[in-house]
Amino acid sequence: MYEALKLIHISAIVLSISGFLLRGYWSFRESPMMQARLVRILPHVVDTVLLISGAALVYVLKLQFLYQGWLLAKFGLLIAYIALGAIALRPGRSFDTRQTAFAAAIIVFLLILGAAVTKSPASWLALV
Repeated sequence: MYEALKLIHISAIVLSISGFLLRGYWSFRESPMMQARLVRILPHVVDTVLLISGAALVYVLKLQFLYQGWLLAKFGLLIAYIALGAIALRPGRSFDTRQTAFAAAIIVFLLILGAAVTKSPASWLALV
């Protein structure tokens, strides 16, 4: 059960960040692909699978969410990632603001990844 959930979770992570990068590219190029129905719906499906599989892993591993600093860090960073992604991909803001939010979202994603890999709220800094 654990291995299957972990595979689903990691696959959803790869799909989520790949989709974000592609939508960012299309957004900055003002591509009509951004208006495609699948492009508007699929990220929500992928991210829902990502969140559900993450919650299922917490349950299966019997982790006490509030006592795991790295999980709390991932959750807080996830909220920042979502907010920055929304700013980056929504039209109506300046190009510079959207680019800055896009770059910051990628950095936050890397911090989330670091917290998951190192099991530390310090993310990649835990390795130094």
